[in-house]
This record gives sequence, C-alpha cells and structure tokens, in this order.
Amino acid sequence: MRRILQAFIFVAFPLASALAVATPGSAQQAAVEPAAVALASLDRTADPCVDFYQFACGGWMKNNPVPADRSSWATFDELQERNDQKLRAILEEAAARPTNESRKIGDYYGSCMDEDGINTRGITPLQAELDRIASMSSRAALPSVLAMLHQVGTPALFGVGSAPDIDNADMNMAIVGAGGLGLPDRDFYFRDDARSVELRKQYVEHIGKMLQLVATPAEQATAAAGTVLRFETELARNQLDVVARRDPANVNHKIKFDDLQKLTPGFNWREYYKAIDAPSFSMLNVTQPKYLQALDGLLNATPIADVKEYLRWHLLRANANFLPVAFVNENFRFYGTILRGTPQLRPRWKRCVEFTDGDLGEALGKVYVAQAFGPQAKADTLAMVAAIEGALREDIGTLAWMTEDTRKEALGKLRSVAHKIGYPDRWRDYSKLRIVRGDALGNSQRTNTFDFHRAIDKIGRRVDRTEWLMTPPTVNAYYQPTENNINFPAGILQPPFYYAGGDRATNFGASGAVVGHELTHGFDDQGRKYDAKGNLHDWWKAEDAKNFESRTQCLVDEYDGFTAVDDLHVNGKLTLGENTADNGGLRLALAAYLATEATSSPGPDRSKDGFTPEQRLFIGYSQIWCENARPEAVRLRVQTNPHSPGRFRTNGAVSNMPEFAKAFSCKADAPMVRQNACRVW
Repeated sequence: MRRILQAFIFVAFPLASALAVATPGSAQQAAVEPAAVALASLDRTADPCVDFYQFACGGWMKNNPVPADRSSWATFDELQERNDQKLRAILEEAAARPTNESRKIGDYYGSCMDEDGINTRGITPLQAELDRIASMSSRAALPSVLAMLHQVGTPALFGVGSAPDIDNADMNMAIVGAGGLGLPDRDFYFRDDARSVELRKQYVEHIGKMLQLVATPAEQATAAAGTVLRFETELARNQLDVVARRDPANVNHKIKFDDLQKLTPGFNWREYYKAIDAPSFSMLNVTQPKYLQALDGLLNATPIADVKEYLRWHLLRANANFLPVAFVNENFRFYGTILRGTPQLRPRWKRCVEFTDGDLGEALGKVYVAQAFGPQAKADTLAMVAAIEGALREDIGTLAWMTEDTRKEALGKLRSVAHKIGYPDRWRDYSKLRIVRGDALGNSQRTNTFDFHRAIDKIGRRVDRTEWLMTPPTVNAYYQPTENNINFPAGILQPPFYYAGGDRATNFGASGAVVGHELTHGFDDQGRKYDAKGNLHDWWKAEDAKNFESRTQCLVDEYDGFTAVDDLHVNGKLTLGENTADNGGLRLALAAYLATEATSSPGPDRSKDGFTPEQRLFIGYSQIWCENARPEAVRLRVQTNPHSPGRFRTNGAVSNMPEFAKAFSCKADAPMVRQNACRVW
C-alpha cells in the first residue's frame, strides 16, 4: 500500500516490490511491442551459471541509474511511473473541469498542488491540534487528546482499529497494537554501530529543526528533541522486533475489555473509545500486551510536559507533507536523504498523485480502470491462476514429506482460495467525506478520519471479503491469510509484466511466477498457520510441521549467507515467507508452463532470440526483479523489509532448481548450482 492507515487493519503479506501480473487490455496493447526476451536488459558478458541476475539484468542496470528523486529504481517503478502519468492526466482534468463524479479527486489534487496557498496559510490549519496538546495539564486528558490525534492520522503511542477474529475469521473484532515510533523500527533505537549512533543524532537534530518551524526557540527545541528520543527509546524497548512480529501467535492475544483496563490502569479506555465513537464490544485482540503494560508505567514516570513534546512532534511529522515548503523540505531531508539516500525531492505533482491515490484510491481508481484496464485482462489472469493452481495441486499431491491427513487439509485450503482481479466488485462510497478546495491539510485529515472510522465501525460486523487493501492503480499484489484470497490490482495487470500475444514462456516466468508466489503464501511459515476459512488453526500433523520447518531452515541459512551492502547480510528469518514464495512460485510457473505447452496453440514454443523456452522462462522471471538502489535504501530494506533485494530473489531461487542448471548447461560446481538445494514447494 502506498499509504498506511492509522487504523490497525492487518494487511498480511503485501508485496512491497513489483509483483502480480496479467494480460493488458486492448486499450494498452497499441503502445507495447510484445517481445520474447528484453534483450537490451541482458549482460552478455556475464556467465548465467556464475551470476544469473547480472546476466539477466546487467544491461538494464547499466541503462537505468537511480533517478535523483528516488532511493531505488526497478522495473515495477517504470510501470508505476507510467500509471502515475495516467493518474496525473485524470486528476488535472478533474481539477480543471470537475464533474459530479470527479469533483472530490479534482479538489483534493488541486488543493495539494496549491503550494502558494499552503505556504500562505502557514501553520494555521494545524493550530487547533497544537493548542489542544498545549492545553493538557495532566495525564487525565490523554485519552481525549489521543482520540483526536488518532482520528486525524497521527500515530502516537498505540494504534487501534479492527481485524478478523483469530478464531472466527468471518467476524471483525477490535484490535490494539504497539506504535508511536519516529524511526523505522524498534531496533533503530538500540543498534550501537557507528552509522546507527549517527542516525539517532541526526534524528534528534531533525526533530529540533521541525519544532523550530513552529516558533520554538532553538535551545528549547533541542532539549525537546532529546526528550522525544529518550521517550521513544523507552517505547521501543518493550516492542517486539520485526522478526518476532512475523509469527501470528506473537501478535494474537484475545482478552476481555476489562482486562485491557487492568493492563493500563492509568489510562481510561472507556473514555478513549467513547471519544472515537466506537461500537461497544467485550473482547479484543491486544497484539503486544507487555508493551501496553510497560506504556502505562512509562506514562506514570514521565512528566506531562515531556509527553506533550512527544505528541507535538508526532503531530508535525504526520502532517508535514501538507504544511508549508519548509516543513516538507526538512521532513524530506531526514526521511528521504539521510535515511534513504535520496538527493532530490520528487516533483510536487508526483507527490500529490500519490496522496490522492492513498486517500481517495477507489474514486481515482474507478476512472483509471475505465481508461487503462481492458475487459480481457481479468479472464486472462484467471486462466493463468488456474494453470498455476493446477501445478500446486499436483505438487501437494505428490510431496513425499507430507502425510495424507495434512495433504488432504492442504488441498482443501488450495481449493478454497478466492481470486480478486483488477478492482473491487463494489466501489467505496465517499459521499460522506467532505473535500474542500483550498484546504489541503484539512482534506488529508478528513480522509484519515474517514478511513479511521471505516475501520472502527467494522468492530462486531462480518468481514467483507470483497474489500480491497490496495488501490486499483497500485503496481503490487498480496495474499490475505485471514480471507484466504489472492489480490491482483489493475495497476500491475499490464506490460512489462505480461505482454498480450507475447511469448508464453517469458510470460509464465514473469506473471506465472508472481501468481505462484501469491498462492504459496498460503503455505509459507506464516500462511500455513491459517486454515481454509482464514482462522488461526494448526491443521498440520506434528511430523509434517517438523519436515516443513527443516525445509524452511534451509532457506533461512541460504539467504543469511547473502551480503546485501557492506557487511550487512540479508535476514533469512525476516525474509523467509517471501523467499519461500519466490522459490515456490518460480517452480510452479515452470511446472505449469510445461504442463500446458503441449496443448498451446499454435504449438509448443521454439527457440526465440537465441534462447530455449525454459531459458526464456527463467529470464522472464529474473527481469521482473531488475533494480538499482542507493546503499542507504538497501540497508534500510534489509533491516525492515520482508523482501530480499532483487539480486537474491533471482539467484536465490534459480540456484535451487536443477531445471535451471539443465537449461543453461551449468556445471555441478557452478555458483548458480547449490550443492544442498532448498525446496519446500
């Protein structure tokens, strides 16, 4: 997702990099020339048996340096850039000549683009919230102040919302989770290497500069920034790390509402939930009980003046994109340049397209789909899904390490997987959302409030399995374990990931591997813990679970061995789910291609561009991961992101497949031939 909602809606396994793919519609085909292999992307000087990623992507990397306004650049960014150009045209038309249907997106975008107006209004649009924080005289005021902040999109101290009941995935329940950090993850507060120490120093400097922009004297701002870091460090101390959060059991703790109050006796939860107008409920899921318990003690020990500085900082941070340019630039200096290595701020139109898509994604997406998503795309994608599902069904049915009882359950779960392709069956209703031309920050806050209450109002209601967690123009895909469905937005269902009328082998390597990737998420180290209905339920026999964990440990060890940047290695445990899906998805794509080759029309693919069908399939897979990235961005990704860098998504998967070694005639001791190959699916 481009935008993270303040309300805690758990999005399981969205792919942060380019993924799901399908056939483009007829409106898209004229601009694209189908090809067997992207020959210009190859590096013919590289030996595919030594470094297949370099062979498949070396030419692309040479010809596609990271743009100045990006921290990284990949093939999926190219597609997103084209999508954004289409969205820009839609939004500029809507802003200049609004209709009843397009007025909201046009007014939102037009307000965002009005930089002069935003600069003229200064901090005034945020003054009411700043005054509310300043008026706090004791901790007793905290529930009502937090209720105000959370509704307008300021993620302070904790997050609330709704999520499917872990024991009854058809029903939504209330959820409370840990949060409130300004650095990317809890470990950023405790690493003691020189770069991490310097980063915290720069973070304090950044907070101080932001506070000075709201007329805080320099000395006071510096002191307040130090206070914020100390406070956040204590918040982080009691939060689960990024690896621990991957285990569903670690973040699922159903308790009674009265027990929530006992966890934090100094915080009035009834007052808080009344202030956000939540439905009544008796049970909820507290993802990190120890965090809330420690938070209560921290708040007791912290002077109210320090809590106010923390809240003021997070209010500024959350709203910086819609404040005057001085705030935008300082926010980018730290989060863009220092943290990610990006030297240049993106043009305003690109940022405003992103914000509009994030806040009004289905209103904007409805127009986008009408223009860019041909009617044949959904049918072609479903055909690809059916082929890959057939390959996975065959695989599960013949696994030597799985017992019959577990095999039966696995096949039942596979049969139950639902497919959502392109866009929602029912578009979101924004009629109650007020968008005001000329009020950029207010529009942002009102959409935050709208989304917040959409989540809160679901408490106690049935789960809507037709709802999407990504907007239609998004170049991405995801599997949702609590609903057991795969989701492919229209934004990625077009070239270069799938060429209508193009080479079948290449298409299977690119799009087929993506479909397989999503399907196997239902059977990775996280997804396998959910049953066919989406309930957290252990349906595995003990010996099967042991065999599974032995096979996934092989992947952990393999990816732990990859050096991403300097001396920083890929985290095999953090990336295990995605690595399992990459390996399984590629294997299933090959199996599905070979199974359908004989029945294809006009007949089996022959050599094209000097490559056999199997070679083209592996090249097609690898070229969806072509990327360049700044060292800072790679470091941040490895420390926080469950996806491995593109080089290892490629080499890690192909080196585990004897079929790859055979296709490229690799010797047994070649680097791309693992002596102890890993395989789960």
